[in-house]
Amino acid sequence: MEKTFKVSSSPHTHIKTRTNALMLDVIIALMPAMVAAVIFFGPRALLLTAVTVLSCIVFEWLYQKLTKQKSTVHDLSAAVTGVLLAFNYPATLPIPLAIVGAALAIILLKQLFGGIGRNLVNPAMAARAVFVVLFTIPLTGQLNPLVRLPYDVFTGATPLNMMANGIWDGSPGYLALFLGMRAGSLGEVSKAALLLGGIYLIAKRVISPLIPVTYIATVFVLTALLGGDPIFAVLTGGLFLGAFFMAVDYSTCPMTKNGKFIYALGLGIITVLIRQYGVFSEGVAFSIVTMNILTPLIEKYTQPKVFGVEVGDLDGN
Repeated sequence: MEKTFKVSSSPHTHIKTRTNALMLDVIIALMPAMVAAVIFFGPRALLLTAVTVLSCIVFEWLYQKLTKQKSTVHDLSAAVTGVLLAFNYPATLPIPLAIVGAALAIILLKQLFGGIGRNLVNPAMAARAVFVVLFTIPLTGQLNPLVRLPYDVFTGATPLNMMANGIWDGSPGYLALFLGMRAGSLGEVSKAALLLGGIYLIAKRVISPLIPVTYIATVFVLTALLGGDPIFAVLTGGLFLGAFFMAVDYSTCPMTKNGKFIYALGLGIITVLIRQYGVFSEGVAFSIVTMNILTPLIEKYTQPKVFGVEVGDLDGN
């Protein structure tokens, strides 16, 4: 009896992990930052996150229902987008704007591109970039966890904003910045909580450490070369949130090792240049969106050559 062998190109491994399992790991990794947000900013942090997550799920379900597509809300990707989107907001953001952000992220930046795995840019990060331009004032109304007053809201400038305007006096110190006792968006303030979540994702092999480590190291080194405070640069803004949770999005970052390194290097360079010379004090959102767009080009020039075949032959050229 003749035996039939199936010949196919590598890789030949089969991974049983499903999308919803990966997304659940991301949600678990985000929980320390969620707890920190509630501790520092109060119950409104939980309310804002719940509204954003629910809005993302509803918009995804509604869009797929109207376009007669199979619902994918069970894969938890919309929920992850909702949490990440909320983490980029200050606790003072009006609820209607949070809902607008969810619609922007899910409908315009995710579903219109074909859904999960086909989006050109990270939906939550791109929505954040749009909000920075269109809704600058409400997005910069930051609760200050260092101040405890009997009011519902107390706003203050973030350390990055203070540095950009030349009014930063070195307070809070590095430890306070690392723990999260400073003004900022919900999920970006506690670097300790984000680092804990990042280590969890690396340990579970959900993400590779190459992108976050290279990104953060590039910001550190380049800031020092430009005469800035590298520790301050690393411990402020959305660097840790972007590095561990948004720059590593499977759909929008390179898959090759060399590609990941070039991608992360570009992230660090753009972030520092925007912080040093740009109009906006925070460069993480714009750097991630920019490098997301450049990912196909990076992939093209870093993909390994197939043995015995010219790279052009793969495209039929």
